[in-house]
Amino acid sequence: MSSEPQFRVAELFAGVGGFRLGLEKSGWEVVWSNQWEPSTKTQHASDCYARHFGDEGHVCDDIAEVVKGSQNSEIPNIELLVGGFPCQDYSVAKPLSMATGIQGKKGVLWWSIYDMLELKRPPFVLLENVDRLLKSPATQRGRDFAIILSCLAQLGYVAEWRVVNAADYGFPQRRRRVFLYAHKLDYCGFQWHPIRRLYRDGVMAKALPVKAPSGKRLETLSAPEADIQLDANPYVVSETFGTGLRVSPFENAGVMIEGSVWTERVEPSYRGKRHTLGQVVAKTDHVPESFYIAPERVETWEYLKGPKREPRTDKVTGHQYYYSEGGMSFPDSLDLPSRTILTGEGGTSASRFKHVILDPKNGRLRRLVPEELEELNGFPRGWTDTGMSDGKRAFMMGNALVVGVVERIGKRIMDEAKECLDEKAKQRAKQVGTDT
Repeated sequence: MSSEPQFRVAELFAGVGGFRLGLEKSGWEVVWSNQWEPSTKTQHASDCYARHFGDEGHVCDDIAEVVKGSQNSEIPNIELLVGGFPCQDYSVAKPLSMATGIQGKKGVLWWSIYDMLELKRPPFVLLENVDRLLKSPATQRGRDFAIILSCLAQLGYVAEWRVVNAADYGFPQRRRRVFLYAHKLDYCGFQWHPIRRLYRDGVMAKALPVKAPSGKRLETLSAPEADIQLDANPYVVSETFGTGLRVSPFENAGVMIEGSVWTERVEPSYRGKRHTLGQVVAKTDHVPESFYIAPERVETWEYLKGPKREPRTDKVTGHQYYYSEGGMSFPDSLDLPSRTILTGEGGTSASRFKHVILDPKNGRLRRLVPEELEELNGFPRGWTDTGMSDGKRAFMMGNALVVGVVERIGKRIMDEAKECLDEKAKQRAKQVGTDT
């Protein structure tokens, strides 16, 4: 039997395959995937995924049922579990002391990830979410993220996270997401100095460099006192963390070791090429007429994009108030990375949040075509042209991630995985030799 380490991945909430594209470019092999959209007859995302990667190892069923049901025996062993999942209510319904263990509210996707980690015990984990996760819910700031970290600690993982704006590292979209990486203590240990891990030695720091802190903080031998100490019981965290806080204690980067948390605000450090919306738009040869804005509709777009301070009346209470919002660029600048693509990007109706550009080839105002949205996320042009409407294609890109960011992180996880798994294989070989 070969002692060579393997680099197999299971992908949850796979969407149209952004994680897989980035990871395969960094040397990983995705051997199992799941994508299922509830209350949807036609599974557009899963169909797109399977068209590009094939049906083998791909499951289009409710992940909660798959992990807990008879199908779980068909999930292969893996080294890395990945997934981008919605920001929901993560509260724990029952304490650990009960025979059923910890349980989340029904239908909350984090608990499917937790169940998968319990089932397969992968040595490495990479998760992605909106940065709002660090401060939700409003009633207990930071509680949801604290629950996730506490669960990872309980399962034997150490973790690090970073809020990443893709444009800060040269990509053509200002898309901000939190990436959470974890590995199992019994594979790699945690010879981590938390501050050095955060700024220099960690997977995130190597993949996405940040400015070093001033002074000699990176050189000190002893770790500073932790900023946060999580209770070992996720139920207690669920009930108590963040109560009364107006601001989340979690900054845009951090490290968790056995429930101790160090967290700091870091600044990106990048000197490479930077790409703009205009560079993406310049590659477009044909734009359907439906994407151009009719002259009589321009005023509506200008109003929605512009600043406002308007008197309004609450329909329930009758209370009168002023509604205010700032203005947005109209049209969007071609000299900068694009704004974040949202799920409502598609469709011809006027919207405050859809992108509108001045087409450099004819001077007409228009929306972005699906191929431009795909490239802004790092997908090949035409990736979602699998029978979906233009609006659905835009929706898919609003849910997707930036492939290049995953590729950069994936390469650094691969470096750490090779080191850890090689050492693990040597230990096993040595043990076999001793036993014989």
